[in-house]
Parts: sequence; C-alpha cells; structure tokens
Amino acid sequence: MKTIFNTIYVKYSFILSLFFMATVTFAQEEEEAKPKFALSGSIDAYYRANLNSANSGANYSAPGSSFANLPGFALGMANVIAGYEGEKVGFVADLVFGPRGTDAIFASPMYSATGNIVNQLYAYWNVSDNVTLTFGNFNTFLGYEVISPVANFNYSTSYLFSYGPFSHTGLKADFDLGNDWSAMLAVMNPTDLTEFNPNGKYAYGAQLGYSGQYLNFLADDGSFEVDFTGGFDVSEDFFLGINAAYFDGAEGIGSFAGAAIYPQLTTSENFTIGLRGEYFTETDFFGAIGATDTEGDASVFAVTLTGSATIGDLIIKPELRLDSASEDAFLDADGEPLGSLSSFVIAAIYSF
Repeated sequence: MKTIFNTIYVKYSFILSLFFMATVTFAQEEEEAKPKFALSGSIDAYYRANLNSANSGANYSAPGSSFANLPGFALGMANVIAGYEGEKVGFVADLVFGPRGTDAIFASPMYSATGNIVNQLYAYWNVSDNVTLTFGNFNTFLGYEVISPVANFNYSTSYLFSYGPFSHTGLKADFDLGNDWSAMLAVMNPTDLTEFNPNGKYAYGAQLGYSGQYLNFLADDGSFEVDFTGGFDVSEDFFLGINAAYFDGAEGIGSFAGAAIYPQLTTSENFTIGLRGEYFTETDFFGAIGATDTEGDASVFAVTLTGSATIGDLIIKPELRLDSASEDAFLDADGEPLGSLSSFVIAAIYSF
C-alpha cells in the first residue's frame, strides 16, 4: 500500500509541477508582450571663456556653430523623453527646455508666438521584422552629430552639423535589407518647417547603410545635400568617426562642403579623450563664416580637443577649441578683426 501511495504522490507532484511551469512561462510571455513605458532625458550646463578675445560686451566672439556659444556660466537644456514601446507600435515625445533646446528647434515660431518645446514627436509602426514606418517630427538622419549632448562626444558642435538640418516632419520608412544592409526613404515638410507646411512644397530624403556606414541624400525645393556618416573601431580602445557633406543651395542660398574626423581613445573605464578636426568651406555667400567674405568663398579649419570623464550618470567634458578662418570672422578684445579664435569650455551633463 505504501508503494502505491508513493507512486500516486509522485505522479500528482509531477503533474502539478508541469502546471506550475506552464503558468509561469505564460506569465513571463504575457509580461514580455506587455507594452513598455519609458522616461529618460538629460540636463547640461557649462562654462565658456575665450582665450584671445573678449568674454562679454560688443566684442564678444564665438565659433560660427550651434550650441555652447554663451559666455561665462551658461545653461544648455533640460531634455525629457517619454516613450511607449509596444510589440508593433509606439511613440516618442521628446521635449526640450533652455537655450540649447531653443537653438535646436529655432523656437518653432510658426504656430505659437511664445515658441515650442517639441524636439521630436512621432509615432511608429513595425509593419514587419524588416519594415518600420515613422510619422511625425524626428531628428535628422544626416550628419555625425546630434542635438542631445549625451549622444555627442564633443560638447560644442561642428560647422557641418550646425548648417545641416536639425529635424524633419513627415513620413519615413526604414528597411532592414539583411546582411548589415539598411535603407530609408522619406517625404517631409521643407527643412526647419516642423510644425506644419505653409507652402505646399516637400523635401525628400533617402539613406543607404551598411554596417554602421551611411550615405544620406536630401532634396529640398531646389537645394540638394549628400552626406556620408560613419566610423570604425580601429582597435578595442580606439574609434575613428567620419563625416563629409556637400550642400548645393537653391538660388540665393549659397553652398558649402566640408569633412570632419573624430578619433577617440579610451584610456580607462571612466575616461576617453577625443579630437574633432574639421574643414568647412562655403561658396556663393552662404554666410556661415562672418560678414567680411567679399568673394563668397570663406573657409575655416577647426580643431576641438575634448575629454570625457564619467562619474556614475554624470559626464564632465573639458574642451579646448581653435577656429582658424580664411577671413577675419572674429573680433579681439579691442574690437579689431581677428582670423582665429581659441576658447575653453567645461560642461556637466547628467542623463537619466
């Protein structure tokens, strides 16, 4: 009798174990399938000082690029990103506050007289494992650098980034072609018109990517830009980023071309040092390099040396920058024309 009882006990224990395992597995699958809400963002502030020019008043000079151009202790931006990720669909609401955010979205003055705080606002649909549609306002696909200081190695930004588009509003389709190949097609409002379309014209974008290297195209009402963005892990500790672009503007806009390299060396778990070397030239009075260019073909060579120290979620970035222009694009402390500008920046960036 004892043997029969033990056999029955073992059988029912086995059945209960299977039922429990099936219940736990189903619960895990249900939990994994449940859409996920995420909240992230960053804040940044900095100190900036010119080394060979005035640091206040009418003679104050800054590089002809976006962001990190204010004197003394200055604010960057607060960035709050809310996202909802489902199995097939989701959205991103990316809001910015502060001077860097205002520069990034041009205060969006088209609809609201007091400006806007929307950096990105889009919904997406994973149509299949290989196709994703994105509808709304999204940051540009051109260029090596981005608006968020968290995702950039250098704190100040390049001329190529500053004079390309920042964001677009429209519809884009991303394709995973397999074997590390990807592609993207987009139809969008004209560049910088992110709230609505006031003129009925549209811009068209395309991208072809392979293993982290991207060739980008943008056609916009008579203007055209081609851009290459990529990078290589030369070794375990050494990375080399590359960006090159050519912009042919419509009549009256001007043109520019440039190239930049981004060598970065990781010296320890918490510190990386990097350099950005950039050559940028304009034609047809594009207007990026001062107002003294009588021929409309000014150029600038800019070198930026940046250190990046990580302390938990805080990043400290000291930076030395030298901008050397073909024209007297800057002013010295006495207000006299100056062909080069050297400056120092130290930034604190906290991400969550």
